[in-house]
Amino acid sequence: PFSFEDHDSDDDSYEVLDLTEYARRHHWWNRVFGRSSGPVVEKYSVATQIVMGGVTGWCAGFLFQKVGKLAATAVGGGFLLLQIASHSGYVQVDWKRVEKDVNKAKKQLKKRANKAAPEINTLIEESTEFIKQNIVVSSGFVGGFLLGLAS
Repeated sequence: PFSFEDHDSDDDSYEVLDLTEYARRHHWWNRVFGRSSGPVVEKYSVATQIVMGGVTGWCAGFLFQKVGKLAATAVGGGFLLLQIASHSGYVQVDWKRVEKDVNKAKKQLKKRANKAAPEINTLIEESTEFIKQNIVVSSGFVGGFLLGLAS
């Protein structure tokens, strides 16, 4: 049987692996993952980064626009049908109960949002760092995204 008392746990026993040094020593790593495992800035020219960011941004913006229109149409149409059915007498809506349930849901969302604040802050910090490291691709993406929304 395994016992925690018998096992030594030294932090010194772990080895830190530097991927840049590892890639220099192992040529297969270079063939699989390219010349550099760092940010995009080190791999491609500025023009290529702008084109990559612009194309992916345009695709994301175009899809966001189409999905947004579809969702707005579905939600709006659902509310319109509900109002027509309510006005015609087919459906009786208990609006006080709806309001009570919505307020209850808002309270639960606030509690969950307060619990998730550290994870959200970490995600924001990581996203900011990525954008700083890849500023050309990021700016191309934002421009493409706005063009995609407009098309």
